[in-house]
Amino acid sequence: MIRNAALGSAATLITGTLAASLLLAPPAAATSAGSDGRLPEALGVQIAAARAARAGIDWKDCPADWGFEKPIQCGWVKVPLDYAKPYGKTIDIAVDRIGSTGTKEERQGALVYNPGGPGGSGMRFPRRVTTKSPLWVNTSKAYDFVGFDPRGVGHSAPISCIDPQEFVKAPKADPVPDTEADKRAQRKLAAEYADGCKERSGEMLPHMTTPNTARDLDVVRAGLGEKKLNYLGVSYGTYLGGVYATLFPTHVRRMIVDSVVDPSQDNIWYEANLGQDVAFQMRWNDWQDWVAKNDAAFHLGDTRAKVEARYQKLRAKAKAAPLGGVVGPAELIGFFQGAPYYDSSWVPVAQTWAAYEAGDEQALVDAIAPDMTDVKGNAAAENGNAVYTAVECADAKWPTSWSKWDRDNTKLHQKYPFLTWSNAWMNLPCATWKAKQSTPIAVGAKRGLPPVLIVQSERDAATPYKGAVELHRSLAGSRLITEKGAGSHGVTSLVNPCINTRVDSYLLTGKVDAKDVTCTPHATPVAPAPAAAKSLSSDAPAESSVLPAPEELPAVR
Repeated sequence: MIRNAALGSAATLITGTLAASLLLAPPAAATSAGSDGRLPEALGVQIAAARAARAGIDWKDCPADWGFEKPIQCGWVKVPLDYAKPYGKTIDIAVDRIGSTGTKEERQGALVYNPGGPGGSGMRFPRRVTTKSPLWVNTSKAYDFVGFDPRGVGHSAPISCIDPQEFVKAPKADPVPDTEADKRAQRKLAAEYADGCKERSGEMLPHMTTPNTARDLDVVRAGLGEKKLNYLGVSYGTYLGGVYATLFPTHVRRMIVDSVVDPSQDNIWYEANLGQDVAFQMRWNDWQDWVAKNDAAFHLGDTRAKVEARYQKLRAKAKAAPLGGVVGPAELIGFFQGAPYYDSSWVPVAQTWAAYEAGDEQALVDAIAPDMTDVKGNAAAENGNAVYTAVECADAKWPTSWSKWDRDNTKLHQKYPFLTWSNAWMNLPCATWKAKQSTPIAVGAKRGLPPVLIVQSERDAATPYKGAVELHRSLAGSRLITEKGAGSHGVTSLVNPCINTRVDSYLLTGKVDAKDVTCTPHATPVAPAPAAAKSLSSDAPAESSVLPAPEELPAVR
């Protein structure tokens, strides 16, 4: 991958004339590449981009079952499965857009979005315009909002690792092992999952890398008719942005990365997941402190210790007899981790739990239990998990020694128990992966890269703060905005004028502050009045109008 990064940064040395001639004469190009017929991937992406620029995108009304209202339009961009074989098999990348709302003079091009994951779809991004999201009114006057399904996701050659109905079925085994037998059972499940990925999606797996998705992004740019890319990436989308900036520095016009993955080669991806365990515990503690502070509303305990004790009691009860027959400890973790992820989940998670403690068990079950009748939604959930696994397993070489996994996670669990074992089992398929694993690209600024704007909350659980610091160090000329004392994941979707005005200014003018900026935190969620805390009525808390809509939240892995 380092070799490919060097080729990518030197792509401007290969003239457009050469790319065009190769596009018109594939047999000769293949012969010149060597006996195996493989071309440098940097040249492969140039060929694919030239092809996409010539073809453009045939924009049409989106298929009815995609769920996007007019005037959002949908289309496809064709990309090589393997960029070393640009004349070989291709896959179609689904894209959608909504045109800029301003005048012709105000328009600055297309703004392309990735919400993270890996495995998240960006196709809901244009809905920020149709839903009149107040944070994006100014930007939408200047830009077409463009979303896409990355390779393997949604409508873009989707991959799968297990039957979706089986994937969502509950209850699952408690992720926190009591015995060695519990660990062996989880190891068996992880190995079977890796085997299922190979069986169901084997052809795609070697090519499900972040550098390939970055190459796809450049082909999409060309298909849009854009000479340079305007990009907003959140969560994993920041790593995708960093890789794109490394491979295609002269193709970047504006780039914002929000809630940043540490791009260090030794962090991708095993160490990144261990770091999450520590950060999630920190943010889980923050939420418990807030719940305790609002004990008059929730009655879950007036200290963090009491709130944690009540959670452990609930967990033990669900382990002994799954709530509603379907909600065990694994399902509880899946529900409660929403609070450390997003401040917008603080009130609803606490409200639902409080209702359960007040005697309404069904509310908690309904909020957590899978809907086995939602076949389409279950397929999307399974697909998202498959892509998450495939990308992280393909991007880097993972430890294959179970003793290392066991030692590292056992030690972490002692101090950071909230997510550690759940996270370990989710990633363990990478230890027995049946496809090629790469060396992570060395992310860093190359000549021609304009200033990149980095936005990060200080107490983010999913992407710890040091990731933003490392990317800032790697991308010379970048600027870092720190939301001090805050921890919600996905800062640009929250109301904080100190951040919102700078995001607008950067996208509209390209200007960044002369130095890094520290902003005070956005408003802490407001608990409902005590009389309302036990109610789960459809009436939302008064402050809900400033909470991000679903299409504005980063993808949850």
